[in-house]
Amino acid sequence: MCGIAGVCRAVDNAQWAVDTPPGEWGRAARTIVDRMASRLSHRGPDGGGVYVGRGVVLGHRRLAVIDPSPAGQQPMTTPDGRFTIVYNGMLYNDAEIRAGRTCEGVGFRSSCDTETALHHLAASGPAGLDSMRGMYALAIYDDHEGTLLLARDPFGIKPLYWARVDTPLGPEVLFASEVAALFEHPGLRPEPDLVAVSAYLTTIRTTLGERTLFNGVRVLQPGRWLRIRLRSPDLRTTGGTVESPVFVGRATADDLRGAVEDSVRAHLRSDVPLCCLLSGGLDSSIVASIAQREAKRLRTWCAGARDEPPIDGVPQSDDFRFAREVAASIGSDHREAPVTRTLFAERWRSLVQRTGLPLSTPNEVAINEVARSLRADGRMVTLSGEGADELLAGYDGPMLAAAQHVADGNGDPGLFQLASAAWIPPHAKAPLLHPEVWRAVEGDAALVEHYRAEYEVAAARADEPLRAHLRFHRRVNLTGLLQRLDSATMLEGVEGRTPFADVRAAAVADAVPMRDLYNATIAPPQPRTKIALRQAFSGALPEAVVTRPKASFPLPFQRWVAHLSVELAASEFLASLVRPTALAAVHADPARHWHAAWPFVNLALWSRRWWG
Repeated sequence: MCGIAGVCRAVDNAQWAVDTPPGEWGRAARTIVDRMASRLSHRGPDGGGVYVGRGVVLGHRRLAVIDPSPAGQQPMTTPDGRFTIVYNGMLYNDAEIRAGRTCEGVGFRSSCDTETALHHLAASGPAGLDSMRGMYALAIYDDHEGTLLLARDPFGIKPLYWARVDTPLGPEVLFASEVAALFEHPGLRPEPDLVAVSAYLTTIRTTLGERTLFNGVRVLQPGRWLRIRLRSPDLRTTGGTVESPVFVGRATADDLRGAVEDSVRAHLRSDVPLCCLLSGGLDSSIVASIAQREAKRLRTWCAGARDEPPIDGVPQSDDFRFAREVAASIGSDHREAPVTRTLFAERWRSLVQRTGLPLSTPNEVAINEVARSLRADGRMVTLSGEGADELLAGYDGPMLAAAQHVADGNGDPGLFQLASAAWIPPHAKAPLLHPEVWRAVEGDAALVEHYRAEYEVAAARADEPLRAHLRFHRRVNLTGLLQRLDSATMLEGVEGRTPFADVRAAAVADAVPMRDLYNATIAPPQPRTKIALRQAFSGALPEAVVTRPKASFPLPFQRWVAHLSVELAASEFLASLVRPTALAAVHADPARHWHAAWPFVNLALWSRRWWG
């Protein structure tokens, strides 16, 4: 996995005919892109490169996973010099696509999937994205047409941010794998987007649609592509959507098992050491069991807090016990990465500082700690169970609430989804935020509208309302979780792979009848979530794991958040948002008000990172 960055500018037709890189602009832009790429060195510690073309400079940092030889270095250009790509991803149907291009006469010089993607998109353009099975964020430059294509995989597993800036020489568009790299461009300054900041207080997500927490910085949405025309004076853009495969008919538990096993096998391709994250929950246990069967010698890793009592009846320390049981059952070489209260506080500060973004969920710390540990052990690729819950109805509380909402008439389902998952609900913000702030964000109108629009898209092809709510979880919740996995692992130079978040596996999951995914009439302790998945792998894992409720490296942050509560009183930015009485109440008892303390402390750390 890698980091990509770049800058492009408008070049009129007269300039295009005589503009020979690098030129004055090319030399200046290369310096900027060098700095942007350096910001991404943790994503690609194995080397880097820069390409300078007419009106474009592309930068790359390499994590060498497939064909680590120099033949896989980027930026990578076609032999005729027309197309150049920078690519952050993994193509799981590499062999299929490569075979087709070979039949068309393409001569490949490496075994790297980057070269496959380059020739495939050179021949097919954006339409070629539809047949790419994998995770990716990429930019491909066409020197003949004068275009730059940006694209992101349908799940948004790999991130891609971009911005448009005005310079004395005209407009420029810049892009990067991480937000912080964009601010190496002198024409872009970090300024908070209060609408997105207010949305973060409710959702703990660092994006709102294509908006980010920074004014003028946008995120390319999952499954979208953007083509920039360099030979138009305003850098005109066009966009489109990547189409995903569809499973015809109704899928069974056997179909699902076959799809998951196929996906795990595809995700095991690596020329460097590979391992699995193992929480002892159903999803990660399925992935690890298949990987162990295929790879024979597998190392598994679990992270979490030891010896912590439950919170509201939710176990905090069970992952280690269940993970050890699964590891013994499948025969993996198992390791552990414990997280203490002190480590949690230190790493929380470090993650915000390094990414330039507040955290979304507390277990980002656990994921980062296990990534750091496995990287120190020589592992560079890890498989995770992310995606199963959003595709196969794994969240009992949210699904039960959605089923009841549907039974009650399903009124304003987008607003229901927003309210049911809110950390600080919009209706609670008027007395919480300063009046001028609440007016400036227009009472969270953009947030409410976004959730309504997302539900409408989710419902467009759903066969029933409950399916629409599940698809909403995939569109909104899963995107945030995959961002969490990417940032927490890539900070340590580790590639995180997600076999459940795979377009072919997702097509099968979407064809499983809803009653075979979730059944609200089943009474606990019998599981009513992920029914088809449990049936598919019953007998392949210990029964206690097959019937275990949802768990994912939980941390007792409700108790630990007080460790950083000093940030609440020290933050001028937070004081400019939140009324003094509300801020004082949270500061006085952060454990009690943890729903507010978590986003408050994150915003305090984030604002100090950028504005002191």
